[in-house]
Amino acid sequence: MNNKMLEATDIASGSFSLLLMATLATTVLLIMGTAWVTKKWKLPLAMAGLVTLVSAIHYFEAGQVWQASGQMSSIYRYLAWFITMPLQVAVMYFFVRAMGTLSTWLFWRLFVASVIMVLARYLGETNLMYPTLGFLIGLVAWLYVLGEIFFGRMGEVTAKSANFSVHRGYFWMRLIITIGWAVYPLTYFITGFAGGVAESKLNVIYNLADLVNQVAFGLTILNASMRDSGSNR
Repeated sequence: MNNKMLEATDIASGSFSLLLMATLATTVLLIMGTAWVTKKWKLPLAMAGLVTLVSAIHYFEAGQVWQASGQMSSIYRYLAWFITMPLQVAVMYFFVRAMGTLSTWLFWRLFVASVIMVLARYLGETNLMYPTLGFLIGLVAWLYVLGEIFFGRMGEVTAKSANFSVHRGYFWMRLIITIGWAVYPLTYFITGFAGGVAESKLNVIYNLADLVNQVAFGLTILNASMRDSGSNR
């Protein structure tokens, strides 16, 4: 374990420590939350807790590597994203399914699209695929996911729900996947086609994005499910 003391101006290293603590705390809160909500919300809450747990493991390992070497290979982030991003799409699916009927085929379409999104960006960023092609495939897959959650069956089921807490929770989760996830293709474009950015700044950007995209995402589900559970008691 690396015991190097952090300097007050080392924002990049501090952001790794911040995300480690935030994701661990959120994991504990989400797992505890499964005991506070009705049965239909337990699965999406537990899955959201799994997302932040995987992220916490990633930030523990990545933080050690960064503090020891001052470098961060993209493989570390993509290994975590291969799990967390498809899981988040699955969380949204089961969140909406708690309110109405959704097909299993829709689940697999969303899951496969999210895997392709991450895989294409990884292959492009590591030059295992033409970077432009990887960027475009990843972008199309992300837009497909957005199309399903805005204009597909998931949006229809949510619109029919009379529960304001559920509406608000879905709104914020959809906003996170729209605006929060936009950071990833944007930074891909900047690093690959627009001259790049210092690695320390890039890590801060990614870490703060994950703070919103994973921690805030999970807390949004917890808030919506607890409000719905409280109104039904």
